Amino acid sequence: MKRSGAQIVWECLVREGVEVVFGYPGGANLPIYDAMRGYPSIHHVLTRHEQGAAHMADGYARVSGKVGVAIATSGPGATNLVTGIATAHMDSVPVVFITAQVSSKLIGYDAFQETDMTGITIPITKHNFLVTDVYEIMPALREAFYIARSGRPGPVLVDIAKDAQQALIDNWEYDHSPFKMRGYRPNMRPAPSSIHDAVDLINHSKRPLILAGHGILMSNAMEELRVITEKGNIPVAITILGKGVLPANHRLNLGMMGMHGEAWVNNAIQEADLLLAFGMRFDDRVTGNLNTYAVNAKKVHIDIDPSEINKNVKVDIGLVGDLKEILGQLLPLVETQNRVDWTDHIAEMKGNVSVRDIQNLPDNGHLYAAHVINDLWRFTSTDTVITTDVGQHQMWAAQYYHIDKPHKWVTSGGLGTMGFGLPSAIGAKFATPMSEVWTIAGDGGFQMTAAELSTLAQEGIKVNIAVINNGFLGMVRQWQEFFYDKNYAATPMKSPDFVKLADAHGLKGIRVTQRSQVEAAIREAQATEGSVVIDFKVEQEDSVYPMVASGSDLQDMIRRPRVLVETPKDS
Repeated sequence: MKRSGAQIVWECLVREGVEVVFGYPGGANLPIYDAMRGYPSIHHVLTRHEQGAAHMADGYARVSGKVGVAIATSGPGATNLVTGIATAHMDSVPVVFITAQVSSKLIGYDAFQETDMTGITIPITKHNFLVTDVYEIMPALREAFYIARSGRPGPVLVDIAKDAQQALIDNWEYDHSPFKMRGYRPNMRPAPSSIHDAVDLINHSKRPLILAGHGILMSNAMEELRVITEKGNIPVAITILGKGVLPANHRLNLGMMGMHGEAWVNNAIQEADLLLAFGMRFDDRVTGNLNTYAVNAKKVHIDIDPSEINKNVKVDIGLVGDLKEILGQLLPLVETQNRVDWTDHIAEMKGNVSVRDIQNLPDNGHLYAAHVINDLWRFTSTDTVITTDVGQHQMWAAQYYHIDKPHKWVTSGGLGTMGFGLPSAIGAKFATPMSEVWTIAGDGGFQMTAAELSTLAQEGIKVNIAVINNGFLGMVRQWQEFFYDKNYAATPMKSPDFVKLADAHGLKGIRVTQRSQVEAAIREAQATEGSVVIDFKVEQEDSVYPMVASGSDLQDMIRRPRVLVETPKDS
């Protein structure tokens, strides 16, 4: 059958099982959009900015477990994807980005809207392609999807010249043969001797601790984690991307570690005699000062990417491979133990730390972000999907919104991308249309991609937006308070009326200024047919506690001043 290059793009997407793509048309990708209506099984979401398309594809991939797809034209359209590509790269999210390029005969001549996208994205993609021949389109796309989803997942970019999109192939057929790549066959089976050495450390440790990361979700190893945790009675500390790998209410789930993690979790890491790092990369926000990080602990690191082993933290045993498979090999060899002295000691540390107790925040008419997020958790179900933007609200959400199921928590971890929250929630909604979806955003990050409210309205889907509005770039202001003598340079922020902004997009807006109004607002948002924006006007100069200053020892935490946790006097 005769097919154009543009038609081949859609044919390949259909064969890869793609159901939704997020994109924006332009001059160089018009052939692709001209062919789009011939493939009604794929739903196209017109975003308001290409960065929004990238984050939507990212959120879709994280929640669905499938490969996300975003499309943009050449030049500024393609470069607008870069932040989203970097976000997916840092968090190992499988997304295929399809960009258009000027015609091949114009490449290298600074043609209108020509940009070297392969050169720009080499550092932030798992792989990328420049396609200048129609016969290369199908092989490149098949390879792109394979690379994106295999091994350590990640983003792949396919840049297709306009003349390749327009060219025709007679008697074209899709290649259904099993896909293989020469030189890309990673060995996912560690040596048996390494497995036995790791088991020996586990069985002889008195104070072991599992560090559970995003890799557990990506390898679908949640059940293996639960079994090995309960069998060995080994407590679990969670990275910010690992929320949901073990129910928050599980007796061995200690909570989040790191810069804004639980104090007892960080102390337990420092006192452990064995750290078992499962699908995490020892990020600096997790370790603090490397010279003093868990110096008395042996370390076993399991990761699918060999480059992560010994990259940040020197380990005693590195096991490279698929986490689910390796845990399956460890499970029958791990001995059943109670380790009651260790778990009781951690429980005692937790009991002595009251600075993070939600009940100790004053309920005196002021609206605190922690109260808002804790109430949101109380009034939503365990099937609710939560996405966040980046900043103080993100850390409060990680602390006070308890996730009990996998793939219900979506946030930008490695890159810390402001503007991620709303578009990722839209992608998450397309991944799970029947689920309740909320995004928790700050007033700063929300405004970076607030134009996607129009995408919500046009698509007619329901996402509830909780704006934690404190009138500052909150996390930057907190650092200025702690480390720059309260020099609030360029952090006070004047925002539009978010209720009127919602109305301008044809959506419902609600304003909340007191805690007594929180439940009613949440209930009203849930009962409203379309998307809702809630403007939570919270305490302006509240800070996230505890906090480990950048480069400080993990146990050296800044804690909430007592004045903020004392019960207020009656007015």
